[in-house]
Amino acid sequence: MTVISNEPNPASISSSGASKSLWANLRFMRMFIAYSLATFGDWFDALAIQIMVAYRWGADPLTIALIPVCMAVPGIVLGSVAGALADRLHKVKIMMICDVITVVLTIAILFAPSAAWLLPLLALRALMGVFHVPAQQALTRQVVAEEHLFQASSLNGFVNQCSKVAGPLLGAVIVAVFSPQVCILINACTRLLSGAVLWPLRRLTEELGPSASGEGPMEAGESTESLFSQWQKGWRLIQSSRTLLSTILFGCFGLMAILMIDYQFTTLFREIKPGNEALIGWLGSSAGAGAVVIILLLNRLPRIGYGWGLGGGYMLIGAGIAALGWVSSQTSEFWIILWGLCIGVGNGLFMVTLNYLLQKETPPAYVGRVFGIQNSLSSVVLVVAPLAGGALIRSVGPSPTFQYIGMATLAIGLAGMLLQRMLWEGQQPLPAESTGELGQKSVRQP
Repeated sequence: MTVISNEPNPASISSSGASKSLWANLRFMRMFIAYSLATFGDWFDALAIQIMVAYRWGADPLTIALIPVCMAVPGIVLGSVAGALADRLHKVKIMMICDVITVVLTIAILFAPSAAWLLPLLALRALMGVFHVPAQQALTRQVVAEEHLFQASSLNGFVNQCSKVAGPLLGAVIVAVFSPQVCILINACTRLLSGAVLWPLRRLTEELGPSASGEGPMEAGESTESLFSQWQKGWRLIQSSRTLLSTILFGCFGLMAILMIDYQFTTLFREIKPGNEALIGWLGSSAGAGAVVIILLLNRLPRIGYGWGLGGGYMLIGAGIAALGWVSSQTSEFWIILWGLCIGVGNGLFMVTLNYLLQKETPPAYVGRVFGIQNSLSSVVLVVAPLAGGALIRSVGPSPTFQYIGMATLAIGLAGMLLQRMLWEGQQPLPAESTGELGQKSVRQP
């Protein structure tokens, strides 16, 4: 494992600085601000691209399904490799380089005349995220004391869900007044600011720290071993850990169901509410609001089991998706917002539990590899699921597809709750000391 040499060792923070607030951790706060800027811009961008492709270009469901497929291919090919690189290279520099290249590619997307140009650009931009995410997660694991890991994961989840509220809502307004291209430009600007916030950390040097087991420094041979050898060790770690293996496989099964319709909400609303382009923005905002509420409530609870968080999250997501399948042209927007809240509550519950579990149950020196492998497997699902969903929508229609997928997701969540002792034996509860602190501080944040 690598640690920042010109600031306190995270191991010493865990032991001697347990009482210090996460807000006093300047390294994490700088990372958090950069992440907030990037995430906020991404939600402007995601809405604009969906509207541009579905409404302005009039693309069919299979073409829309190709968007997540193209964004998933880089993760399949390089996800686990990117995780191994994150564990051995300078993580801040990886994040900064990815931000700069993302800005260039986002500007290029502004001039894409059709899906044939848009899809390759989205794939290249997604490649930057493949390298960025493991580097951020690995650095977070290093600079944050263990007792603050859940708080750090919750803060990232909190800002992500807040972005889901503000991004689609403001994005819908900007699309209505100006154009989708303005939203894309906003994403480029926020990414540029994200890199600027990380810029002061560029000179931080790294030195060998405690090994993955936390028992002592890494041996010289381990620090110079090949990338392929470190990649293999990451896979072996997951195979040997029931908790990690169960979590990743369970996540992939649920993700398979959800991603079959994740990019098809515009297809559903185009059929039942034609001409109402802002409806997708209201759904996204309500989902984000639901996630924000559950994250705040979750952090006030003394503890929650992994099975309740992961399985319960899928159950709520499935219920919301299935309910949207029964929406008709006469259905009030109130019900769409309500089901969006349900999906958001489930998503917030699942994602915070998942990120904390992977951080908590993974040795520090392996965090980049574990998140990289998880991203790689999720990307495989991201290729297969949207194509299957697009084909199913063509076969039976949007509404029945949403009903089937919603019920399947609900069943997967129920299975996770019933079988949680088998899947997550020896699971650790969410720490009460972390959840209580976040619950108090998050409310005071603007």
